[in-house]
Amino acid sequence: MRKLVFVSILLAILVVSLGAYTRLTHAGLGCPDWPGCYGLLDVPETSEQISLAEQAFPERPVEPEKAWNEMIHRYFAGTLGLLILAIAFLSLKRRSQGGPVGLPLLILLVVIFQAALGMWTVTMKLMPVVVMGHLLGGFTTLCLLLLLYLRLSDYRVPGGDYALKKYVKFAVIGIFILAGQISLGGWTSSNYAALTCTELPICQADWMNQLTFEHSFDLIPPEKESYEFGHLDHASRVTIHVMHRLGAIVTAVYLFWLVFSIYRRAQSPFFKNAAMSLGFILSVQVGLGISNIWFSLPLSVAVSHNVVAAMLMMSLISMTYSLKRKI
Repeated sequence: MRKLVFVSILLAILVVSLGAYTRLTHAGLGCPDWPGCYGLLDVPETSEQISLAEQAFPERPVEPEKAWNEMIHRYFAGTLGLLILAIAFLSLKRRSQGGPVGLPLLILLVVIFQAALGMWTVTMKLMPVVVMGHLLGGFTTLCLLLLLYLRLSDYRVPGGDYALKKYVKFAVIGIFILAGQISLGGWTSSNYAALTCTELPICQADWMNQLTFEHSFDLIPPEKESYEFGHLDHASRVTIHVMHRLGAIVTAVYLFWLVFSIYRRAQSPFFKNAAMSLGFILSVQVGLGISNIWFSLPLSVAVSHNVVAAMLMMSLISMTYSLKRKI
């Protein structure tokens, strides 16, 4: 089953990447219905299919490229769901052998809820809280699959690093800080605030006077026909963007401190390499975040920013698990 979980992790990374690509190419409503696309299992392509589709959804003309972006994401997400269903089935079948059961079932429940979020993303016309929840659901699925893989793995964590015992709690705190920052990133993206501030190292002139928290973080927004391309005013988007930047600074400083502390106190190459790996991924992520602003959110950089965020969380969870298991 460990190989099946490993394949699922790779597929989950791909699904997270495709989800970011779909969102960043504004293809979230490329198919106005769910789970099909204009009532089909694929995308309308012939003149007759397009004509019928636009009659059924006159408010949403067919854009084949966006529709394919959305459907390809759904195909891979559906495949991942089937793999996770198989993992849950195998874990129940082998429960007498002492393998984990609760975690596979939890992952299955998360995926079912994630599918519902995918549907609501379309039916609620990209409501920001649903879009952000869908993003976080993908990250949660990936991280739980990683945790299951680690529990199924029989690798040895070297002893002797007793000085690292106190860093278990700091690593757990780091996971929560990083999760909060990823949530801020999802809120920034779902409210189309990524390019509201276009200067570095601070936002453009007079940004402090524009900060407002009145509606910037309302989870239930005013009812709209569609939330595509955002519904908040400029000041609210500036506030969201600035909070994401501040969160990035806090997260980077904390995790760099954690990396440096573990590397300095570690006696074994295992934890030194783990710290170096986490530090490298964190450095790449910081560079991608700066590049998003400097180069005005190029698609490849923006997608990579999502993927590396997932890798950063995976690396932090792996190191935390190793610290906990060793101690």
